[in-house]
Amino acid sequence: MDKQQSRRNALKMITGGLAAGTVGCSFKPSETKVAKSPQPVLKDKWNITHDRTWLGGEFWANPMEDWHIKNGAAECKSGSGRRSIHSLTHQLENTNESFQMSVQVTPIGTKNNLGGFGFRLGVKNEVNDYRSSCFVQKGVDIGIVGNTLSIAGKTSPLTKYYANQTIELLLNAVPQVGVTAITLTVKLANSGQVIGSMNQMISADLTLGNVALVSNFLTPSNAPKTAENTYRFSNWNLSGEAFEVKQEQKFGPILWSMYSLNDSRTQAGFVLKMSVFTGPLGDKDNHTIGLQIKQNGKWQQISQAQLHTDGWVANFNIPNWNEKSNHEYKVVYKEQHTDGTETPDVWQGRIIANPIGRPVRMAALTCQNDYSFPYLPVAKNVKAMDPDIVFFSGDQIYESHGGFGIIRAPFDDAINNYLRKFYQFGWAFREVMRDQPTICLPDDHDVLQGNLWGKGGLLKTSHDKQADPNASLTGGYIESVRFVNTVHRTCTSHHPDAYDPTPTASGIGSYYCDMVFGNVGFAILADRQWKSGPEDAGAVVGETGVDEDVLFVNPAINPPNAQLLGEKQEQFLQQWGKDWRGHSLKAVLSQTVFAGISTHQPTPERYLKYDFDSSGWPAPARDRAVSIMRDSKALHICGDTHLTSLAQYGVDSQRDSNWSFCTPAISAGWPRWWVPDEVGIPHKNRPSHGLAQTGEFNDAFGNKMYVYAVGIPELGLSKNRYVKAHEKGSGFGFITFDTDKLTYTLEAYRYLIDVKDGNPNNQFPGWPVTIHQQENIGQNKLG
Repeated sequence: MDKQQSRRNALKMITGGLAAGTVGCSFKPSETKVAKSPQPVLKDKWNITHDRTWLGGEFWANPMEDWHIKNGAAECKSGSGRRSIHSLTHQLENTNESFQMSVQVTPIGTKNNLGGFGFRLGVKNEVNDYRSSCFVQKGVDIGIVGNTLSIAGKTSPLTKYYANQTIELLLNAVPQVGVTAITLTVKLANSGQVIGSMNQMISADLTLGNVALVSNFLTPSNAPKTAENTYRFSNWNLSGEAFEVKQEQKFGPILWSMYSLNDSRTQAGFVLKMSVFTGPLGDKDNHTIGLQIKQNGKWQQISQAQLHTDGWVANFNIPNWNEKSNHEYKVVYKEQHTDGTETPDVWQGRIIANPIGRPVRMAALTCQNDYSFPYLPVAKNVKAMDPDIVFFSGDQIYESHGGFGIIRAPFDDAINNYLRKFYQFGWAFREVMRDQPTICLPDDHDVLQGNLWGKGGLLKTSHDKQADPNASLTGGYIESVRFVNTVHRTCTSHHPDAYDPTPTASGIGSYYCDMVFGNVGFAILADRQWKSGPEDAGAVVGETGVDEDVLFVNPAINPPNAQLLGEKQEQFLQQWGKDWRGHSLKAVLSQTVFAGISTHQPTPERYLKYDFDSSGWPAPARDRAVSIMRDSKALHICGDTHLTSLAQYGVDSQRDSNWSFCTPAISAGWPRWWVPDEVGIPHKNRPSHGLAQTGEFNDAFGNKMYVYAVGIPELGLSKNRYVKAHEKGSGFGFITFDTDKLTYTLEAYRYLIDVKDGNPNNQFPGWPVTIHQQENIGQNKLG
């Protein structure tokens, strides 16, 4: 895929129609084309759904935490603006056909309804994806504003004010040449009395895309929650041949699953662990998930699990798994309705056999800033490469995901705010995770922090929270223990059991562990949770070092007792490095690189000497961690920096320790650059490929590092989300573990490419690279 092709795809939805937004003349329905009479193709089930937050698999609510089902209707809880419910299975795609929509609406409150409510048509984006269109806050609004009917800004008065009565909105749309003729009728629901009707023609192309219900479409989304009335919506019906109906776009009740397969090297043999996610359900909903396996051609249920209501995830733990062959699985949820009926939902996939006798192939991904959601080029390329295992090193969410800000309290609203952001991750990559074992680490943004120096689970004080509301300047956790543990549960509960599950003094759980899969041993670390804060060194993030010479290493910023991994995790890493049972290659998986490979951020003009977010700081603890890791001969695989790099650590001398592969960001947000040649940082022994910005360096903290390759980004200027992500150096990593040759082959793919076309420019300069296991202890071949 190239830039031109991407732009062509973005323009597919703008076909035909009129340039004008609306045509301000009336028409008689009898003069228009006679529409077909299709049966309704969608009707909500809210009238038979138990009270709960989640509206159902056919819908996406913006934002989820501001909606709930109450007494048989979808009710918005906020009087803020632009709250919406999108249909996921029905999009308007055929301007030559008719369509109809109807819904019943009840205003709640004493306001005058000037925020507006009703339907929204033509909700679309430049890549024409129904998922990303869910977050577009504009379109053609059709409904009621105050005491008037409104179609695309044109108005007509109602004959009677409805106050807080339930009313029914009926929209009928028929095609004419280049336009769509809209009729909007309003009735009192109880009596059927018509209190208004309006006709309007709009440009046909403006109707294409998602359709939604909207609460307060004229009110800003950041308005106070008490700004306007709220509304209850019920009996939403959609029909007509203009809709493209794709039931496979339904998202839930089962949203997705993640699993791991681990050689426990105990009597439990190989252990399968799986997490299964649903949307937030209600107290009276069914909370049981069943796991079935196909055996001898028949489905057999092998386990049941209860949903944990903090995170709405069910966990399965199956010891003595037969790892020698693939197994089809399905997880089943039976949605029980208030009328006594139930609807089964099935998510189906494959547990792969333990890969023995061949190389093991890993896709490694990090950092999903949702300006390029749903990251389709990356998701499709990873799926096409069919990896044996998938690794997400963190930042599955950012605070800005989906719009509407963040909520830190109370817990229920805060965790629903987190979950709907986390659901975007699953929505984008569930097809990748369906069939492959997946490792998923939480990082700073996953716990809604700009930076995380966990300090062993220390909780920030009220004063700290007020002084640093984005949690990006000092150590500690801004969220509650319950919140952080829920994030850990959603990301890691399918991982192998923790090496030492003892929580921190504050109660935050530990998840570091090891896994053996396909003759490869993995150490899964938490390189933020015990890390000291920069204030422990008297440093101020973004300020300390501004006036220092580029080559000066300030000893004050490296306190000898500062922590990186923490004592217990260091002990684990040391023990793991000596344990070679069941495998012949090792890899360490953690959030970020143990070196400061960055000179400029967030612009190419702003030199920032100290990046305390990197695990190159604190240097003494970094050296201690690398020295321990060195004995394992492990490759370090990580992410977070939005700047892909391939480097070799040095402790006592350059290039005496492990190699690290910091993978490209899926969708790079905060950009970094590594341009030491431009700021006068000296290097030695530039690699034979001769690429600029490479060679042996000391970073700003004094760490020794050999930078072999780095994927320096451009400025992200394109209005097309996929082109912008490509410009910013986004993409993904791929690692092939050859356990016979004892080598690692490392690939760093760009964002907007086709992995199948063989183009050598698909990868960043300097990749692919193959290194030998012995090079992780300094017996180097690559140069």
